[in-house]
Amino acid sequence: MATQDLRDRTGKLLGRIKEVGGKFEIRSATGALKGKYDSKTNETRDATGRLVGKGNLLSSLL
Repeated sequence: MATQDLRDRTGKLLGRIKEVGGKFEIRSATGALKGKYDSKTNETRDATGRLVGKGNLLSSLL
C-alpha cells in the first residue's frame, strides 16, 4: 500500500492519499474520510458515495 502526504507550502499536513485494494482514498489531516477514486471505473466519489466526477479528483476534496 502506497501513501502520499499532501502538505501546504509551510509543510503542514493537509491530508493523505492511500491505496487500498486497488482503489485510492483521501483522508483529512485528522483522519476523516473525504472520498475515494476507483481507477477501473475512472470515477471519484465523496465520502457519502456521491459521484464527484470522472478522473482522479481526490485532491479537490480537501
